[in-house]
Amino acid sequence: MTHPIPASTAAKLPLMEAFYTIQGEGAFTGHAAYFIRLGGCDVGCVWCDVKESWDFDAHPYVAADAIADEAARHPARIAVITGGEPALHDLTELTAQLKARNFQVHIETSGSSPLHGHFDWITLSPKKFKFPIAEAYSAAHELKIIVFNKSDLKWAEQEATKVRPHCKLLLQPEWGKREQMMPLITQYVMANPQWHISLQVHKYLDIP
Repeated sequence: MTHPIPASTAAKLPLMEAFYTIQGEGAFTGHAAYFIRLGGCDVGCVWCDVKESWDFDAHPYVAADAIADEAARHPARIAVITGGEPALHDLTELTAQLKARNFQVHIETSGSSPLHGHFDWITLSPKKFKFPIAEAYSAAHELKIIVFNKSDLKWAEQEATKVRPHCKLLLQPEWGKREQMMPLITQYVMANPQWHISLQVHKYLDIP
């Protein structure tokens, strides 16, 4: 296959890890997907389960075409760019390389930085540690609120007023607080059915 972006000009990005798995969260739960986790984060959630992704320089810089070539070795055609905070990087070339290989390109972002690239699905997961920029709300296809304590339910409603009318609304318990938060989330969704529950299914299944 001929790709439109020459390898000699391919941008390099700090690649913490990349792996083929099952999407465990959000609207595409259960779909096979190739995950691309980039290094670098300026949000710093205290409950983050991949803090090793925060440092830009702790990970090797890999060319965008090489990342896409590795993704294309697998049969599914969903690629999920995550982090860290992937929006800190210019993803124009990586997303173009993935699209050239017929991928549906997803991104999971806190919305704290502008997006550069071409995305088919944008998961906005805002954090109180660094609020999203205005354009992140209008771009989001799904709003995923991590529920760490009861007050996050009220905050979720405030955030929901900022997204587009057809944006999917998801409440997901923070993994370490799931036993305390799930009863609250369950009752909340039953009373407010515009919201749906998102679970980290991959952790229950013990897969990446």
